[in-house]
Amino acid sequence: MVYVISSNGWLSLALLAMEVSQMVTQGMWERDSMLLQLPHFTKEWAKRCQENPGKKIETVFDLVEMEDNERCELLPMTDSQLLDIAKFCNQFPNIDMSYEVLDGQNVGAGDDITLQVTLERDMEGKAEVGPVDAPRYPKAKEEGWWLVVGDVKSNQLLAIKRVSLQRKSKVKLEFAAPAEAVRKSYTLYFMCDSYLGCDQEYNFTVDVKETGGPVEYSG
Repeated sequence: MVYVISSNGWLSLALLAMEVSQMVTQGMWERDSMLLQLPHFTKEWAKRCQENPGKKIETVFDLVEMEDNERCELLPMTDSQLLDIAKFCNQFPNIDMSYEVLDGQNVGAGDDITLQVTLERDMEGKAEVGPVDAPRYPKAKEEGWWLVVGDVKSNQLLAIKRVSLQRKSKVKLEFAAPAEAVRKSYTLYFMCDSYLGCDQEYNFTVDVKETGGPVEYSG
């Protein structure tokens, strides 16, 4: 679905298909609490977290950032259940992403723009990434990602690449600059195929010169 849609350049629909992949893998709807991906969690537990005094706990990252004593007070579960939750949180993707336009000084109207993306996972002492924690999925599944560059205003998908990430990776995406001199805004998406709540989105702007002069880049 993702690649059939992407071949037509439909941005919003492609992103929706990626989110469908997440929902199918986790056996959840997008409207459900992201905490329901956690083992032993029910809607009641998710509601308890969302109503936590002081700070709502709505994502896996919110739960990880809590102090141990606060987490234990919020989740009065057995030691075995808490251990299962800790294992899931350690497995949940925590990835730093940075990006830059390469050779941006010489890009003119109609030229190709090359975006280099650097991805680095916080491994937390793990040697490798294991299979996706998805008990509702009928078979073992390896984690995968999509990198996408899109023009939100025109709903156009400009570049897409499938990524398999262990510890660190550098990926290049190429797409055509506009045919005329213009300041153009783009959005970079990093979309997971297996988990809800770990996607990333960044906006950047490119000033394309009619004569092929310097391109000013701002993140």
